[in-house]
Amino acid sequence: MDQDRSPDLTPFEIDLTFEEARRRAEVVAALGPDWDPVAALEGEEAAYALLYSGLDAEQQRTYDMLVAAGVLPEGGPGRAPSH
Repeated sequence: MDQDRSPDLTPFEIDLTFEEARRRAEVVAALGPDWDPVAALEGEEAAYALLYSGLDAEQQRTYDMLVAAGVLPEGGPGRAPSH
């Protein structure tokens, strides 16, 4: 018997890779057959565009400053923070 193990303890192991794959499969199954990832992404893009539309001059300057600083992602498809 291993000297580091107590005889009262039962070893417990879990394969996290398998569990993550199982979790992801369950998420996709829960989304259902009607889930359209392209439509969902297009909806997110439209919401983002609407969120930052109609800014006044000061709001636009603040927005531009935050984009330049990398706090907000640049607009457009596939946008992501610079860091």
